[in-house]
Amino acid sequence: MTHALVDSYMTLWSASFGAPPTGPASHRQAAWDRPSIDVTKDDLQSAVTDPHQKATFLAATAPHSGDWLNALLIASWGLRLDDESVRVAVALRLGLGVCVPHSCSCGDDVVVDAWGQHAFVCKRALGRTQWHQALNDVIARSFASAGILVSKESIDRHLL
Repeated sequence: MTHALVDSYMTLWSASFGAPPTGPASHRQAAWDRPSIDVTKDDLQSAVTDPHQKATFLAATAPHSGDWLNALLIASWGLRLDDESVRVAVALRLGLGVCVPHSCSCGDDVVVDAWGQHAFVCKRALGRTQWHQALNDVIARSFASAGILVSKESIDRHLL
């Protein structure tokens, strides 16, 4: 015996999304939610016209874009972010401003916008040298473990 409310819902759902889930999938909430989520996502994506917002939306909805939130917090492996790094990562993911617009001290008369993206390319950005050195160390250790002789350049010549 079916209930009138269930019949009404099934008719409405079918009119909106097509045939309802059947078989084992019919017992999973995700199978019922996915069509509505996809329609909402498509509506939101088509409504976004600003290129920055569109890029943020596409990055946030890309497969595995939130996997970094599941990383184990192991400081000795470099897998622990300080509070400021988390703040910036979340703000960038959500398309929020990370700083107050200002003139950059790099001398190129660059005005840094609220998203602070100039810091990713500025040769005087805080942290850039440390990340460059850390990446060079990882690469050098990889080569050394493979038995390849490694010689690293000075960072000062390269970035400043």
